[in-house]
Amino acid sequence: MRVIAGSVGGRRLVAPPGATTRPTSDRVREALFSILGPPPEGARVLDLFAGAGALGIEALSRGAAAAVFVDSSRAAWRCLRRNLEDLGLVEVSEIHLGDAVRFAERLAREAAGTSRAPFHWIFLDPPYAAGLADRALAALGGAPVLAPGGALVVEHDRRSPPRQRHGSLVKADGRRYGDTELTFYRRDDAG
Repeated sequence: MRVIAGSVGGRRLVAPPGATTRPTSDRVREALFSILGPPPEGARVLDLFAGAGALGIEALSRGAAAAVFVDSSRAAWRCLRRNLEDLGLVEVSEIHLGDAVRFAERLAREAAGTSRAPFHWIFLDPPYAAGLADRALAALGGAPVLAPGGALVVEHDRRSPPRQRHGSLVKADGRRYGDTELTFYRRDDAG
């Protein structure tokens, strides 16, 4: 696994051993970031179910200003920390060891009552069979966590797509890569 492009493009990432973490393939990451294009100036990124951090690190490498990473696995957290240190990205990163759905719920509560800046890109790459994508989407769609014009992307098994709408988050696009599908959500405050 490697960073595809940007300031640390070509550098290798370490991933936790075993089958509990399923890193996004280089091909799918390359397609995802081609669709998203360059991050907006000052972009903040949230990488939920981060694993080794490939999606958030790719965003930072391509010019995002800051990233927040969340994963419940201690082994993944150690690999993520090492990747950020090796790539010199610790200063622009925030790492949380804990349940990603609970973290999303906390963000939604905080967003409703504070001036916390929303995220321009949010990545959700949960374990496919656990039903966690819809739970995280329900939390994030209930508050202005995603910036207007931003994108929330869910990586999932093509046979288990998340719902079309979650509060203010509405499906805008979907792309399939073998058994993997990317579903893109945009913020729709009118709904």
